[in-house]
Amino acid sequence: MGKTKVYYNSACPVCNAGIEYQQRKLGDSSDEIEWIDVHSRNEAVCDLNQDLEAVRERLHVVDEAGELHVGADAFAELWSKTPGQSAWARVARVPGLRSVWRVLYNGFAALLYRWNRVNRHW
Repeated sequence: MGKTKVYYNSACPVCNAGIEYQQRKLGDSSDEIEWIDVHSRNEAVCDLNQDLEAVRERLHVVDEAGELHVGADAFAELWSKTPGQSAWARVARVPGLRSVWRVLYNGFAALLYRWNRVNRHW
């Protein structure tokens, strides 16, 4: 089994703050996750077979088994590994709530992506 990999965009202030928060919550366990900043390492998206802009817009997580989780599902995967947040992961995976969570996340991510582009964060 491999290490969990989190692909995020540090050029987005909101995204970067969220990742820093998760790293603090994970504490020493944060070393068990590979944090990959696609802003400083654009080429890293090749590992995902994804477009750079798609990875800038939504969080991407590859779990230990190599399965890719995108957006809301990526958050659920990350929460499942974070002390005190595993309940959030379980709630985010409940079938009816999962659909709602995905719609909310995708809407917010799209707006945030546009805001970052307008403000020339990359």
